[in-house]
Amino acid sequence: MVGVDRAFGERFLTSIDDYDAYGVHLLFNDWWEEAPREVIEKYVAAIESHPEQGPLAAEGWLAEPVDMDRLRACASGSLGEAYLHFIEDNGLEEQLAAGYRTLHEEMQQTGKLDGMPHVLQYKILRGYQTHDIHHVLTGYRPDPVGEISLQAFGFAQNNFPYAGMWIAVVTSHMTLLNPDLINPAMNAITDGWSFGKSAKNIQLVRFEDQLDRPLKDIQKEYGLYPRCVEHPGSQM
Repeated sequence: MVGVDRAFGERFLTSIDDYDAYGVHLLFNDWWEEAPREVIEKYVAAIESHPEQGPLAAEGWLAEPVDMDRLRACASGSLGEAYLHFIEDNGLEEQLAAGYRTLHEEMQQTGKLDGMPHVLQYKILRGYQTHDIHHVLTGYRPDPVGEISLQAFGFAQNNFPYAGMWIAVVTSHMTLLNPDLINPAMNAITDGWSFGKSAKNIQLVRFEDQLDRPLKDIQKEYGLYPRCVEHPGSQM
C-alpha cells in the first residue's frame, strides 16, 4: 500500500502550522527522497503525454534571466511593459527564477533530488521563470489570494505536486487552524481551478519570445481574461 513517509509528514505539518516559516518550495524538495515511484511516474506521464506540454518539456528550453532594460524597451500595451510594471509596482524580486535555480542546484549536488525525474526538474525550474508572467496574463495579483488562485490555475492545467502541495497546505491550515480563511481560500482555489480549465494551456509556453506583442492579443489567443479575486473583510 502506498503511504506518506512519516518524516516527510512531519515537515508537511510544519508547513501547515506556518507556511511562511517553512515554505512549500522547501516541502516540495523534501518529498523526492521517499516519494512512491508509482506516484512519481504518474506525474511524469501527466507532462510527457500532454499534447502541448509534452513537446515543450522535451525541448527543455529555459529563458535567460530577466533583462529589465529589455522590458523597458517594450511598447505601451505590450506583455513586456505589463511584466515590467508588475515587477516594479509590486516591489518583486527581479531574479526570482535565478534564485530558485541556485537552491535547486545546491540540492542536486547533495543528492536530495536524485528521485526527481528530469522532466519534473525542468517543470519546476521553468515554472519559476514563468510565474510572474502568468500573474500578468491571468490578472491574479501577488497577494495571498492571488497566489493560491494562480497555483490552482496551474494545477488545473497540469497535475504537478508543487501546486498540489500548496493547496493541501492551505486547505489543511484553514480547516485545522484558522476557519476564517475557509471562504477566501476556497473562493480563490475554485476560481483558479475553473479559470485554468477553461483557458488554453499556458504552462511551459515561451512567452519571453512574445514580450513585444500586445498583452490583450495574447490573452485573447489563450482564452485569458484579467482576474481580480477579492473577498472584502477576509484576508489570507
